[in-house]
Amino acid sequence: MSNIILQANHLVKTYTQRSGKFGFGTTLVRALDDVSVSLTEGKTLAVVGESGSGKSTLARCLLQLQPLDSGEVLFAGQDLAKLSGSDLRAVRKNLQMVFQDPFASLNPRMRVGEIVGEGLLIHQLGNAAEQQKKVIAMLKRVGLTEADMQKYPHEFSGGQRQRVGIARALVLQPKVVVCDEPVSALDVSIQAQILLLLKELQAEMALSYLFISHDLRVVRHIADDIVVMNGGKVVEQGKVEDIYQHPQHEYTQNLLAAIPGKKAVNA
Repeated sequence: MSNIILQANHLVKTYTQRSGKFGFGTTLVRALDDVSVSLTEGKTLAVVGESGSGKSTLARCLLQLQPLDSGEVLFAGQDLAKLSGSDLRAVRKNLQMVFQDPFASLNPRMRVGEIVGEGLLIHQLGNAAEQQKKVIAMLKRVGLTEADMQKYPHEFSGGQRQRVGIARALVLQPKVVVCDEPVSALDVSIQAQILLLLKELQAEMALSYLFISHDLRVVRHIADDIVVMNGGKVVEQGKVEDIYQHPQHEYTQNLLAAIPGKKAVNA
C-alpha cells in the first residue's frame, strides 16, 4: 500500500488587500479555500493553475513559511502547525524548497560552496571537512564541479544557478522537495535538462516532489498525480494521464486547450 508522506487537510489562508479608488478600502482574499491534498512517498504531485490560483501560497503554507488561518499539515503523521523552535527545525530538514527564480533565491554575496553548505551549518550536520565533502559531492551530482564552490551566483547561467538551488535543497537529504515553478524562468532546452535531473535525483534519493507549475506541458513529463487549482480552490485532481485525456472541469479543459500544439504532446 502506498504511503502518504505529506497530507494537507482543509487549508484556509486569507489576505487583506487594499481596494477602492484611493486604496482606503480593504477586501478579504481567500488564497486557499478549504484545500486538501496528499503526496505519496516517492511520487510527484503537480499543483497546476494560473497566476493567482493559490498554488504558491499552498507551497509556502505547507512548508510553514506562512501561517495558516486553519487546517492541518501532516508530515509523517506530525502536525507541522503545532511544532515550533527546534522541533520544527528538525522536521524542516526533511522539507526543502527549490525556488522559481534561480538568481533572486541565491545570495549574490555568498560563494556557491557557502550557499549549498549553509543548511548543513544550520542543522549542525558533521564537521567542516564532512560538510565540504557533502557539498562537493552534491555539486558534482547536479552537473557542476568542485571549482564552482569558489564562484559567485552571477558567474553562472540561469540553468547552472538552478542546479545550485537544487544542490542546496538536496544536500540535506530531505524526504520532500517543494519545487515552485523551478523551470519557468529557463529556456525550453534548459527546462528539459533540469526536469531530467530532477527525475534522476528522485529515483536515486527516493524523493517525493510537490511540483508547482502553470505549465501543463512541463507537468506531464514529471508528475504522477495532478491537482488543478483556481481561485484558491481545488477544482480537479487525479492521475496525470486521466487529467490529460479526460479533463472533467471546464477550467482544466481551458488550460489544456492553451498548450501550443497539444496534439503533438504525445510524441
